[in-house]
Amino acid sequence: MKGRMDVDTRKFVKMGDVAKDLASGTIAGVAQLLVGHPFDTIKVKLQSQPRPPPGQPPHFTGAMDAVKKTLAAEGPRGLYKGMGAPLATVAVFNAVLFTSRGQMESLFRQSPGAHLTAGQQTICGAGAGLAVAFVACPTELVKCRLQAQSALQSSTVVVEGVPAVAMAGAPAATAAAAAQTIKYNGPLDVARHVLRSEGGVVGLFKGMTPTLMREVPGNAAMFGVYELTKQAIAGGKDTSQLGRGAQLTAGGVAGAAFWASVYPADVIKSVIQVDDQRNPKYRGTLDAFKKVYAAEGIKGYYRGFGPAMCRSVPANAACFLAYEMARSAMG
Repeated sequence: MKGRMDVDTRKFVKMGDVAKDLASGTIAGVAQLLVGHPFDTIKVKLQSQPRPPPGQPPHFTGAMDAVKKTLAAEGPRGLYKGMGAPLATVAVFNAVLFTSRGQMESLFRQSPGAHLTAGQQTICGAGAGLAVAFVACPTELVKCRLQAQSALQSSTVVVEGVPAVAMAGAPAATAAAAAQTIKYNGPLDVARHVLRSEGGVVGLFKGMTPTLMREVPGNAAMFGVYELTKQAIAGGKDTSQLGRGAQLTAGGVAGAAFWASVYPADVIKSVIQVDDQRNPKYRGTLDAFKKVYAAEGIKGYYRGFGPAMCRSVPANAACFLAYEMARSAMG
């Protein structure tokens, strides 16, 4: 009888930990989104803007130029374009991420509360990244299309009366597709269009391969570096006494590690997800890698890298701090 009670108690405690991770992950996601979304908007606009004809400057010459033109054309709300999709799913995204990581941690812990090594946290991050990729892909598809929409339309350059613009790696002859870009009215409109015209539910998972290439190694690096930084500051495995400043620092460093390790995959994901379904420029992930490199070289894989890194530090610092504070408050 006592053994049965012990088993039930352990199950109850485990369910309680899952609930705490769900709630804390949700709070962390909201904090990350509010801080980081404007940076993300600029990143996607730089990644997905059409490639101008030879001798012509791009529509956005850099991050600050993209900010100025976005504010001039759309006002401050333009920096938060596409936030509806991630805001609606931020609970699911971060709940899956932090809960999956928590479940992975339980596989390594010999006893409740035992501290894990940075290497173990790296493996936990990879497992969490695998799980969250299935949430990230459709969410990112909707977000990227809304963020890129104004860039794809307003960047059309007219030469001798003919639109002559192409996405990274695509020939100028395909420029007409840019002028015919579908106008979306919001996140639900994007989802409805994809479900109706792009293969149903499968269409929402366009770009799944580069999403996995981003989420699995990216989260492995992020959680591993987060733990490594905390342990370096604490001087050992026990990081329970670290202050908020140390947690902010570790979160910021971890966010930078995420993007530094997987940024080219994010670029490929973005160009595939905003590609024209009716007249696709890319036949798949490998083809996209080849065409981006052929058109722009290595630098083509780092479009929008500056805004991404600027976003990663404060956004992930806010995310991890919010998570740690919420998790601590729940006991």
